[in-house]
Amino acid sequence: MGQRRPRPQLVPGERLGAPAVAAARGRDGLCSAELWVSLEEHQDALELIMSKYRKQMLQLLEGRKREEAEPALKVHQANSGEIESQIDRICEMGEVMRKAVQVDDEQFFKVQEKLAQLELENKELRELLSISKESFEVGREDLPDCEA
Repeated sequence: MGQRRPRPQLVPGERLGAPAVAAARGRDGLCSAELWVSLEEHQDALELIMSKYRKQMLQLLEGRKREEAEPALKVHQANSGEIESQIDRICEMGEVMRKAVQVDDEQFFKVQEKLAQLELENKELRELLSISKESFEVGREDLPDCEA
């Protein structure tokens, strides 16, 4: 049952209408206690009816709120799905970029290795050329001049 309020707040004596109360007391010899019991029963019934009414109105309003929120919820879900697909695409692109960087790094290291190998080979060839020139010059010096 609903929350009970103090009796004076529900039905103040002045608002009942003093003439009506006096007439009710005088008529049929009803005593004041019986009137109060009857009044309390009516007020309890009214409180019960009002609590059920409030409960139904609250349920109705909550149902309307759900109905009103449903289109926004659908839009939100659609946006969430779109965002998730974009995140998936971004992750795929990131993976492709990682692989491209890895391949590029491997290619760079291969080029560096080949460059170092060619530089070493060039140095060795220059040394051989230098040795060959020296031996050719030494061999020339040892030969007598034929033209003289």
